Amino acid sequence: MAAIGAAPIDNSSAFERRPGWGAWLFLAPLLLWLLLFVVIPTGMLVVYSFAERDSLGRIVYNFTWENYLRGIDWPVLKNLPNAIATDGWQGLVDSFNQMLWLRILLVSIWYAFLTMVICMVIGYPAAYFIGRAPERYRNFLMALVMIPFWTSFLIRTYAWITILSSEGLLNGLLLSAGMITEPLRMLYTPGAVVLGLVYAYLPFMILPIYTSVERLDNAMIEAAYDLGAGPVRAFASVIIPLTRPGIAAGALLVFVPAIAMFAITTLMGGGANPTIGEVIHKQFTAARNQPFGAALGTLLLLLFFISLWITRSKNKAA
Repeated sequence: MAAIGAAPIDNSSAFERRPGWGAWLFLAPLLLWLLLFVVIPTGMLVVYSFAERDSLGRIVYNFTWENYLRGIDWPVLKNLPNAIATDGWQGLVDSFNQMLWLRILLVSIWYAFLTMVICMVIGYPAAYFIGRAPERYRNFLMALVMIPFWTSFLIRTYAWITILSSEGLLNGLLLSAGMITEPLRMLYTPGAVVLGLVYAYLPFMILPIYTSVERLDNAMIEAAYDLGAGPVRAFASVIIPLTRPGIAAGALLVFVPAIAMFAITTLMGGGANPTIGEVIHKQFTAARNQPFGAALGTLLLLLFFISLWITRSKNKAA
């Protein structure tokens, strides 16, 4: 028998095991995939972003910041304080109108933000309802959420074009009901772009929130009610904080890809208000200016890391 008062034996090291070659062998396909399709393409993107294009459209590997300075409209941005000091609010408006690429980036961020907010407003109640439903119904309800993924993304987008067009289903129903006298212009508008983005990314908001709601401890909610909290107080003080990780994950999964989306904005926006995804696509194809397109893509990558850092900081603070 061990002596009374003897120091406890630390056996934690006995349970520590370093991954052997078998574990690395299982990870090899994933690591290879990340290397080939994430690390190397990202490295090429960054290298191209510091290159130049000669008069024949060929890439010249001369280190330059010109692509980034052009991407943020640096000449106009540098003169912004003087314009505001001279003309005040009108100077700010004039400077914003002179910007091209930065204005497109801000418009893309605005579209993505609206998409994220609308998806959160619609997706949270849906995810909460599914997560609190009886277990025998949850799989069926989640299958309903995933139904759009059973068809092609382009088919779904063209379906919305058919619905929103001047001769489409929605205008036809409104005209038949006598609610309007002439077709409404719904397609090729900012509203159509946001609608398409919400439809495409709504499941990405519902899924992580549903996971957090499913793990809610009923005892915590009942304790809030026992302590005198009403439904609104219990929801705001208990349910929202406990499901915050799912909300943050859903916001990130919707916001980041919505910024760079170009298929929906091109097809449903008609190119009237181009987004940064459309610009990058055209730089690599029609304009054949890969260095500038790579710089814009790298700026989007930096924006993704900033969004991830903000999300992680808020989760740690909570």
